[in-house]
Amino acid sequence: MQGWSAGHLIARRDWAPGLATLVVAAEVEPFAPGQFVNLALDIEGVVERRSYSIASPPGKPLEFLVTEVVGGALTPRLLRLRPGDPLLVEPKPQGFFTLKWLPEAPELWLVATGTGLGPFLSILASEEPWQRFERVVLVHGVRDATQLAERERLLRLESERGSRFRLVAALTREQAPGLLHGRITSLLTAGELERVAGTPLAPERSHVMLCGNPAMIEETTALLGARGLRKHRVRTPGHVTFEKYW
Repeated sequence: MQGWSAGHLIARRDWAPGLATLVVAAEVEPFAPGQFVNLALDIEGVVERRSYSIASPPGKPLEFLVTEVVGGALTPRLLRLRPGDPLLVEPKPQGFFTLKWLPEAPELWLVATGTGLGPFLSILASEEPWQRFERVVLVHGVRDATQLAERERLLRLESERGSRFRLVAALTREQAPGLLHGRITSLLTAGELERVAGTPLAPERSHVMLCGNPAMIEETTALLGARGLRKHRVRTPGHVTFEKYW
């Protein structure tokens, strides 16, 4: 189909009902970690599409973290795909949610809810964050522990990178040993994120990337703004960069 790359599913990793990582074979142009492409299916002659951040680094098979939108036209069908099944992939990656546009800072905070984790998986699997930042903190907020996709991979990364990487997970609907309980914004207000990360959020040392639920992004941006961390723009450098997921 014109304007699309014909792809197929290579493999899938299911984390919870309605949440999976899809591994896809398709020809796409070179991309930077943090960028996205559109995935699509031809459903009875109608091309249904949706944007997904690439969750794998350049040079590896394409991975996408997908959650089901109940009643949606595309995601329930995407999550029914099995290895070998076809799908369409937009060949031109898009987006500016990459490290290229970030100012220099000692520490990088990556804050995600749900599948907002996707672009951060790509960024963390590349070498750039480890070349540019002294320390990286990943905060992942979800409803329950089954939603903590790629947790084992991230724990291995924490072990490999030692003091340079800290993984902070938070659950809103249950409590579990070793995990924080509450919304990211509440934990930020209470100082719990910084306590577990072992480092403060401050304008002179931190740059924060936010991805996921728009309400989380708006509230967190306001809380950080009260501490002097302002929105980042190329012409007016700041401390907070974000990408909303809907």
